Amino acid sequence: MEEHILLTIYTIVSYNYGINIQSGFFMEETLYRYNPWWESDFKPEGLIDRPRIFDMLRNDLPNKQITLLTGLRRVGKTTLMKQVVSHLINEIKVDPKLIFYVSLDDYLLSKNSILEIIEEYRKIQKLSFSDKVYLFLDEVTFKQDFGLQLKNIYDQQNAKVYASSSSASLLKSKKSFLTGRNRVIETLPLDFEEYLRFKKIKTAKSDRHLLEKYFEDFMQTGGMPEYVLTGNAEYLKELVDDIIQKDIAVFYGVKDVQILKDFFLLLMERAGKVFSVNKIAKILDISPDSSKRYLQMFADSYLVFLMPRFGKTNERLLSAKKIYAADLGIRVHFTGLRDKGSLFENYVYLKIKQMDPRYVYQEGNEIDFMTDGKTLIEVKYNSEMPKKQAELFDQMKADSKILIKNIFDLKKLDNLENNHD
Repeated sequence: MEEHILLTIYTIVSYNYGINIQSGFFMEETLYRYNPWWESDFKPEGLIDRPRIFDMLRNDLPNKQITLLTGLRRVGKTTLMKQVVSHLINEIKVDPKLIFYVSLDDYLLSKNSILEIIEEYRKIQKLSFSDKVYLFLDEVTFKQDFGLQLKNIYDQQNAKVYASSSSASLLKSKKSFLTGRNRVIETLPLDFEEYLRFKKIKTAKSDRHLLEKYFEDFMQTGGMPEYVLTGNAEYLKELVDDIIQKDIAVFYGVKDVQILKDFFLLLMERAGKVFSVNKIAKILDISPDSSKRYLQMFADSYLVFLMPRFGKTNERLLSAKKIYAADLGIRVHFTGLRDKGSLFENYVYLKIKQMDPRYVYQEGNEIDFMTDGKTLIEVKYNSEMPKKQAELFDQMKADSKILIKNIFDLKKLDNLENNHD
């Protein structure tokens, strides 16, 4: 109790007078809390329910490059890093003292740079800068000059670094420091197979028909791990509010938070459609420039994704982009379960997002996706293509063409994903 009171007093003093007290005993105590494996056995909560992305992280262990794990807030980045920590300790048998995790958005560490925190860690564990360590830096973009500091770690220390961020804009703005020194792995919400594992749902081959019902449940629930497990709808609202207020309003200095909330609702209502910046500007009575800036802010927070038009460079740059929600559950929470076909298309986009898809538009007809591998994909959930659209689909030149009408047709995407990996 006395230590807690002292820590509170010193924290207040440090904020009021700019004194850096997070060294010695106080920082050591904080870092020990983040790294329980220094003192006892470590088994993270839950099983490895996301084997594909976990394997990507595990396979990166021998590489010197900094592994940047990006994605929406609370999508599971921290859990994945903790599972890599467990793998190092329990499978590879790395000395736990050589493994360091810290969340850099902790206000107790706000006065300390990344380099100071890591130096304190090495001091605590009596490690020289030549000793190989594994560093897991959560929410790294909360630290000023994080790119330069990561570069210094890469160049001057014997360390494998995993770092996470929920902000694409910050990563983009500092990326020059890390050119050639990093690999980005994006973490999306759970896909359907991961959802089934989280829910512990298993179906026999003879019960294949049940998958259709489970998939419709999934489209309504989405893939945010905690929401999948709890079903608490307030969780999604609080998550979006957090992102709007902390990752957008505060960072970009937007004073009218209600405008951002209204803008987000319009984004969810138009998910799966071409997004007109000018129309939204008129609806909200804001300038087209503001509308364009807000759109990019939401994209940089990973709440929505923007997909350009397929075609020549000028067509791609000048044409409006289509937007997709990052998570189906968030979209349904704010707009209701109205259009299953559009939700299904949104899900297919998330499955092929890493293939740089673009929409095709010719003479009033549209095809959903043309991937970087020149595969044409049209999504028609339990329905047929209209005649003119079917003619465009047949006439388009492509290396391969895929029509997806139900969840079983999603198997057609497997080869594309494997080839892209």
